[in-house]
Amino acid sequence: MLIVNLLLALIPTIVIELGVLWLLRERRRLVLWASVVVNVLTNVPLNLFVHLVANSWTIIAVGELLVFGVEALWYYLFTKEVRRAVVYSFLCNAVSFLTGVLAQLIVIYLL
Repeated sequence: MLIVNLLLALIPTIVIELGVLWLLRERRRLVLWASVVVNVLTNVPLNLFVHLVANSWTIIAVGELLVFGVEALWYYLFTKEVRRAVVYSFLCNAVSFLTGVLAQLIVIYLL
């Protein structure tokens, strides 16, 4: 069940963040693949930690801030532009996080 939960968090995140990058007109395959890789490296550990150790809004917020920083640095490695890296990381994470919150609220409402 844990693997399913991790995949239910990871796969939509990758799809959403690739969509955000696409809307931002990022077409370089290297950057798009870098997004997939960094999401595997950040999303899985964060969701494992939240699932196994602490499931509170404070922990999630701190984790998201750490993910934002790591991903901004990661994007910088591939874009060589600080501003672009920060914008990519912020928008990708904001949209995927808010989409996840909305999806959870819908599920709670429907149950």
